[in-house]
Parts: sequence; structure tokens; C-alpha cells
Amino acid sequence: MKTRTREHPLKNRITETYELPKDVVMGQPVVTVLGRTEMNIENYRGIIEYTDALIRIQTKIGQIRITGKNLRVDYYTNDDMKLTGQIEAIEYQQ
Repeated sequence: MKTRTREHPLKNRITETYELPKDVVMGQPVVTVLGRTEMNIENYRGIIEYTDALIRIQTKIGQIRITGKNLRVDYYTNDDMKLTGQIEAIEYQQ
């Protein structure tokens, strides 16, 4: 299985040499979790599935799967989104 960093060796060298943020250059998602009740996601492509127990988000590098209780999307823009509820698990899938 190839990792995404091996697929883009030039981009990796550029980001490391010039100390550029990988989220900007390579489009990697930025996930910020506050406790177990709030989560912000930047650099996502879309919402695949949305229920009060499961939210699946598509990113450039795969999917982010959030499970819990009373989950909801508080807001979303083209750049970021905020999720709230009782977060029980966060999984990254390719």
C-alpha cells in the first residue's frame, strides 16, 4: 500500500525545504477536536453520510468517519465545518 507522502515526493521536499504548511500545499485535512463534544474540519470535499450517530466526510486523502450520539453539523462553508455532539470515535479511512 502506498502512502500519500510517497506519491508526492516533490511536494514533500518543497514543503520541508521551505517550511510550508502541508495542509496548504498538499490539501491535507486539518482536524481540531475540543474535548469530546466539538470538532472542526478544514480542507474537506463533502459530506457523504449524516445521521445523529454517524457523520462521514470526504477529504482529498480519504474519509473521516465520526461516530457518537446526537451528532450534528453546526455549520459548514467551502473551507471548514463545525460538528458537535458526543463524539465517541474518529476513524480515518482510505
